[in-house]
Amino acid sequence: MKVFMKMKNLAFGPAVRSRWSQETEAVVKRSGTSFYWAMRRLPVKKRNAMYAIYAFCRLVDDIVDEPGKAGQKQEALKWWRCELNELYRGTPSHFVTQALLTSVDLFRLQKQDFIDIIKGMEKDSRGQVRLQNISELELYCDQVACAVGRLSVRVFGVPLELQLKLSFAQGQALQLTNILRDIKEDIILDRLYLPIDLLNSNSIHFNDIEEIIESPGLSSVCFYLAELAQSRYSEARALMSLCDQSIIRPARMMLEMYNLILCKLVDRRWKNLNCRVSLTKSEVLWTTMRYGVF
Repeated sequence: MKVFMKMKNLAFGPAVRSRWSQETEAVVKRSGTSFYWAMRRLPVKKRNAMYAIYAFCRLVDDIVDEPGKAGQKQEALKWWRCELNELYRGTPSHFVTQALLTSVDLFRLQKQDFIDIIKGMEKDSRGQVRLQNISELELYCDQVACAVGRLSVRVFGVPLELQLKLSFAQGQALQLTNILRDIKEDIILDRLYLPIDLLNSNSIHFNDIEEIIESPGLSSVCFYLAELAQSRYSEARALMSLCDQSIIRPARMMLEMYNLILCKLVDRRWKNLNCRVSLTKSEVLWTTMRYGVF
């Protein structure tokens, strides 16, 4: 049974739905993400859906990143799995899933994509993270980024035949950029997303993962992954060129903002990892105007 059919018996008026949308927007704004400005350009129903999707991702990600024992984090993620069941029954209790309620049917959002996001968070929640090869890295990227893309392309209205290809290309590009930007922060948390076989092939062998930061071969590993990311950026742009540009602008803004970050990382050659790469306000404004308006 479709969720909206069950909703007929629920007293959720426009004022209540507006409050949920305001609460999810507040989560997005507090996060400080540059995605906020991309989402702001969407029509109201799409905008509210994207706020709710992002808020869901933000809250489950916060469970993993905030201090706490692994067991407690896993229990919290288990609660979200149960809450997703309630969402698809039409009886959610959290303001984020309540905000998602109308969007699930309106945009045919798939439960499995939300579950995949939680699966990626569960990997991080265990504490130590080690990925053995590129296949494991791509699976992780698929869960924490491409799954978000699969939800997003449905909201944007990307043609069905392009949805999986675009969400894969963009999700991989963005998450690889995240990984290459956050090497130092992740290592402090005992998380290593650089594939071990790739490290070994560049003569990086370690007893303590903090040794990786000082390894001469680190830049070679990073350049290899940066080239892979750039190929995904190119694939995403090619797929976007086949879409109605009026619906794809928010995704293009996200893509180009992250590509700027990757370019900065490449220019810096992974030196001075203590200083996190980010975009200036003028760079965000330029990208917003260039890809979100024209």
